[in-house]
Amino acid sequence: MSKLYFRYAAMNAGKSTALLQAAHNYEERGMAVALFTAAHDDRSGTGIIGSRLGLHRSAATFGPQTVFERSALPADLACVLIDEAQFLTPEQVRQLHRMAHRDHVPILCFGLRSDFQGQGFPGAITLLTLADDLEEMKTICACARKASMNMRIDAQGRRVTVGQQVEIGGNDRYRAVCPSCFYADEQEGRDRAPGLFG
Repeated sequence: MSKLYFRYAAMNAGKSTALLQAAHNYEERGMAVALFTAAHDDRSGTGIIGSRLGLHRSAATFGPQTVFERSALPADLACVLIDEAQFLTPEQVRQLHRMAHRDHVPILCFGLRSDFQGQGFPGAITLLTLADDLEEMKTICACARKASMNMRIDAQGRRVTVGQQVEIGGNDRYRAVCPSCFYADEQEGRDRAPGLFG
């Protein structure tokens, strides 16, 4: 039985690398895959899935108006892989869930669970609700604890707490941190994790 999978993590945990490895595994066995990434994520170029390890691969893009239908994909499709899945709309997640169960196509989504304020992305919330298989991918904070939060930073490395939910950026704008470091600047009289705050 095919499933909708959601592999989620804080930034810099290797989600795109894992997606590209999964695509390679399918293709090495002669199976067709469809790769998608968010249209507005241009860190590696529009329509490019890029990992911090230097791997890159072209992909179709999706935006809020994209409709995911089995009939629009290759007939011999073995798997759909979606990067930056937090940017899916709730309806798109439902379309993918239907495709997995009605059309028997495995759907593997990779993305963030929450934003820089600790709020869930609408697509991620729906994935956490509907996905048949959830896996948290792990990365570490500068203090050596498990990083599960995404902290937006300014040019001086200080935490940013207000702004639009979506602001595309890499290591220059975001850091993966543990909850203790995420809230450290709110707690007077406590030591701050070294190197995280200005």
